[in-house]
Amino acid sequence: MSPTILLLLALGLGLAGWLAARARAYSFKREVAGGRLAALPSYHAWYVALWVLIPTVLFVAVWSFIAPQLVTSSVLASPAAANLPEFGFLRSTILNEAAAVAKGDAAGVFNDQAQALIEPYREAIGQSRMIGLIATMVIGFMGGAWAFLRIKPDFAARTRVERTVMAILLLASLVAILTTLGILVSLTFETVRFFGMVSPVDFLFGTFWGPDPMSTTTDPTRYGAIPLFWGTIFIGAIIAMIVAIPLGLMSAIYLTQYANPKWRAWLKPALEILAGVPTVVYGYFAALTVAPFVRDLAQSVGIANASSESALAAGVVMGVMIIPFVSSMADDSIAAVPQAMRDGSLAMGATTSETIKRVLVPAALPGIVAGIMLAISRAIGETMIVVMAAGAAANLTANPLEAMTTVTFQIVAMLTGEGSFDHPATLSAFALGFVLFLVTLGLNFIALRVVKRFREAYE
Repeated sequence: MSPTILLLLALGLGLAGWLAARARAYSFKREVAGGRLAALPSYHAWYVALWVLIPTVLFVAVWSFIAPQLVTSSVLASPAAANLPEFGFLRSTILNEAAAVAKGDAAGVFNDQAQALIEPYREAIGQSRMIGLIATMVIGFMGGAWAFLRIKPDFAARTRVERTVMAILLLASLVAILTTLGILVSLTFETVRFFGMVSPVDFLFGTFWGPDPMSTTTDPTRYGAIPLFWGTIFIGAIIAMIVAIPLGLMSAIYLTQYANPKWRAWLKPALEILAGVPTVVYGYFAALTVAPFVRDLAQSVGIANASSESALAAGVVMGVMIIPFVSSMADDSIAAVPQAMRDGSLAMGATTSETIKRVLVPAALPGIVAGIMLAISRAIGETMIVVMAAGAAANLTANPLEAMTTVTFQIVAMLTGEGSFDHPATLSAFALGFVLFLVTLGLNFIALRVVKRFREAYE
């Protein structure tokens, strides 16, 4: 039985427990002198419902991972699986074909050995579904019955419910932290493996990048990541920011200080639409329109070796893509500046432009910096635009008209090949990801320090 059906069953049991507990609490209310209970009937109802839902949902989550393994183990223990290959791709193929037919996802099998496993799979799947159904009902009933029997007129159901909800909210707030820790641990483990094959000095300070996934020997001189780091900074943090910061900041100033309300109602949503455009669309735009335009423009002014794949084309389109990140944060920050600060500046004789430069922008600087840092983080993590417009050449150059690549492009290239996960070429992707993670984390720390400093100055 699918987890969705089991979850719906859990919700049904929870609703039944909620209604039963609520009715019981109302009966207490009629029996108790004065009709006063230690908690409202709705809290009694939620107390029982939570004791039904939480255990059953946890069981369904665990069962959804355990059940397929139990089904496979049951099939392998049957006499029909005695002639299966012990290991390898063929064994997995036979089992998958038989399982697909047993579940109704396929009409037949291509391998004769899989035919004999269809019935064992059907029996094992049927048993698994029955066990999941019965266990869900038993767990839900036992949890609900235990909570239902505890309901009394003086029972502090509100305190128990609020503590449970607080614990759930705490777990939800820890998801981001635990996810970050999980990413860091996994990256660190694989990065340590890579640095056991290639020296960190060669990786962090080498100037040539050319891993060979098919090579049987490790050449540390081919894993110099400086060209990748430079390409990432040059495209995402320099060219893109030169485009995004002025345009985004000026757009925010116009929309908050000069635009007619009717114009603002149209322009702000239109500007924010840019954030919803898929990056592959920006990549096509960069490859088919901007890159040829940049090449032709460079050739028209006498630069004969201009490439059709250039850092400038990718950086310009990337800057246009992240304009909404800068504009929206700056817009909200400027609009949040107290009106008294504007009025006081204008009352002292300052013009509107002087008020913007000397009062509004400095006061809104924390939000503006946060938007810029968010935009930089978004830019250095972009892949599709680089793939389609900047090329794959790891060049260490300051010429924006030459092809260039970034860390994210190389991570994709290393992980989508046919190389082994024990090869340094594949493991280098994790090392690149680890460095990119640290850079992004550093940018966030810098943004927090800047925000804290200027917020203290203007609050």
